Amino acid sequence: MAKTISFHLQKGGVGKTTISGTLACQSALDGYHTLLVDVDPQGNASSWFLNDAPTFELADVVQGKCFIQDAIVPVAQVQNLFVLPTFGIGGTLKLYSETKLAEEPYVLQDLIKEISGTFDRIILDLSPGLGRLERAALISSDEVITPMTPEVFSLDGLEIFIDELNKLRKNLRSPVRHTKIIINSFDNRIRQHRDIFSAACEGVFTVYKIPVDPLFRKAQEAGCAPQLFKVRGKGLKESTIDAIQTLNKEIWR
Repeated sequence: MAKTISFHLQKGGVGKTTISGTLACQSALDGYHTLLVDVDPQGNASSWFLNDAPTFELADVVQGKCFIQDAIVPVAQVQNLFVLPTFGIGGTLKLYSETKLAEEPYVLQDLIKEISGTFDRIILDLSPGLGRLERAALISSDEVITPMTPEVFSLDGLEIFIDELNKLRKNLRSPVRHTKIIINSFDNRIRQHRDIFSAACEGVFTVYKIPVDPLFRKAQEAGCAPQLFKVRGKGLKESTIDAIQTLNKEIWR
């Protein structure tokens, strides 16, 4: 049975999609049959890895318009990596979350269980906020990991998220774990970054860092896995690759 991880904080711009996609790629490159589920109505993860709009997407699956196997698409450039996409076609997933999802709060949980035996690892990429769609994704996960940027507002957002997650666990009887934080775009040369990292480490969480690296953005613009992307013969910094590989091993333990 696959382990399922969500990356979430109810704040935009912290790198949820970048981290979800990068670690999904690393897991696949390490030889694990990996599924990236795009639960963000904007569909950024899908447009990152897929050049063409798919025949079916996640919204079609949850509405019963197709089987889940019909909507899963292999990523051509990365062996072992598959995407259950959202292409934002007509805002269908957003509309579903605002109307029908209230009647079907466990629909994502049921879908994950259905395909859990097909994959080794499943990663859910969520949008900012904590509405019905994000809650449905969280309770379908074994673990949620919080990405944050090294700024004070992210620490404030973390406190709010912890409180909301505790309510979610109680109200929907979810055992989802929350013990890890990833500080994204970390630059050790900046004192504030070091201070935020130290403050995060004072809590009960295990804290990881992903160094700032401009090739993440360029790889996304090129529709390529960061680990495989090169500009003028140069790829991600060695420190970045080491951080990704170490983090990927840690989160699946």
